[in-house]
Amino acid sequence: MELSDILNKVQLHTPSFLGNERFSKYAVLLPLVKVDNDIHVLFEVRSQELRRQPGEICFPGGRMDEQDQSSLDTAVRETTEELGITKQQITNINPIDFLVSPYGMIVYPFIGLIDDFNKIIPNKSEVQETFTVPLSFFLDVKPDIYHVHTKLEPEDDFPFDLIPNGKNYNWQTRKMEELFFQYENKVIWGLTARILSHFIEILKK
Repeated sequence: MELSDILNKVQLHTPSFLGNERFSKYAVLLPLVKVDNDIHVLFEVRSQELRRQPGEICFPGGRMDEQDQSSLDTAVRETTEELGITKQQITNINPIDFLVSPYGMIVYPFIGLIDDFNKIIPNKSEVQETFTVPLSFFLDVKPDIYHVHTKLEPEDDFPFDLIPNGKNYNWQTRKMEELFFQYENKVIWGLTARILSHFIEILKK
């Protein structure tokens, strides 16, 4: 290969991060609504009929489909399907930092305003119920933080003879933070709490 070909290919390449193509892509909307002239955050409780995370609290959203032209399209499409509203009822949509999960997911979060909270008709096959929490609660209350440790475990056929120190190689463990917000009888945690906490950090800057 000629040097000019090498340089041309590098110049035309759009950088992302290594392994990007192996990650599942998701998008969610952190919905803001007005309740009695106050700003609230809207949450869903996932249906007990769902295979993944039944009964857990989340934001509207889901996996990117082939027909979605962007992560924004995914967030809006999933929100309209889950909450029974139209695209026109979601305004002032803006992206915040995307999240790379250690479980092989990239989550693209957006903030958006749902104009009329009373017109929401949850899709019962996916959403057990919706509820709102005043934004002021999250501005005033810090989440509880707990830690989960992960450990790398090579498979039996791993070629230890090809790496320094072989089976005594010092595999690093990782400590991950898990955030918990508790509001009345609701517990908000996991990726939902992480995205929410990031949003609150932006507001406090």
